[in-house]
Amino acid sequence: MKPLSELREASRLRGLLFDIDDTLTTEGRLTAQAYAALERLHNAGRRAVAVTGRPAGWCDHIARMWPVDAVVGENGAFYFHYADGRLHRRYCDADDVRAAKRARLGAIAERILAEVPGAALASDQAYREADLAIDYCEDVARLPLEDAERIAALMRDAGLTAKISSIHVNGWFGDYDKLAMTKTLFAEHFGADLDRANAEYAFAGDSPNDAPMFAYFANSVGMANVRRFTGHLAAAPKFVAQLEAGAGFAELVAHLLGEH
Repeated sequence: MKPLSELREASRLRGLLFDIDDTLTTEGRLTAQAYAALERLHNAGRRAVAVTGRPAGWCDHIARMWPVDAVVGENGAFYFHYADGRLHRRYCDADDVRAAKRARLGAIAERILAEVPGAALASDQAYREADLAIDYCEDVARLPLEDAERIAALMRDAGLTAKISSIHVNGWFGDYDKLAMTKTLFAEHFGADLDRANAEYAFAGDSPNDAPMFAYFANSVGMANVRRFTGHLAAAPKFVAQLEAGAGFAELVAHLLGEH
């Protein structure tokens, strides 16, 4: 990972895609510094897209209330954007398919919680439409990464796709991910081929579930806290900020806007 300062000609980039937990937020809180940086980015005419594992309920609020152009949520289950006075929703699966898949997740969750002491159902599970989130360090005492990997393995044994974030292990039926839905968003909503426009955007993240985005984007950036996942990343970011979490996000925005 190269220092962020080596991301050249940052001012030419048209926008920033970013994870939320421990990338935009810091220890579970959205700081004034990070939110102000996001607002400056958006006000400067740069495209801002949140790409998160957080639930549909949160993403509804984010798309409506935050200075963003769109949000990809539940690790690629959907994208939302707010326009013309209403929220527009685009899901990977039809309503009935989502409902059928969701009905199967409860038994899987019970089995995981019985086999991994200390883990818990994520507090935001009630607001999810497509996936199962198991908490290993947000509202429970932090479990070692080996336990998070055990949770992911149990999910895969049950037929789920599983990804580890900085706070949860997420599992879902389907082969979509953050990158697949981000490409769909760009094609359908922005009218852009992201394969061709790749070099025009940066992506910011911090954890293993960001690996597809780290690998894909030529200008992928990790917050400094990404280093705690060394050895657990399928792909590392190309660049890394000096600072962690929300402060690192603000550092990245300042670099993109030439505020130094």
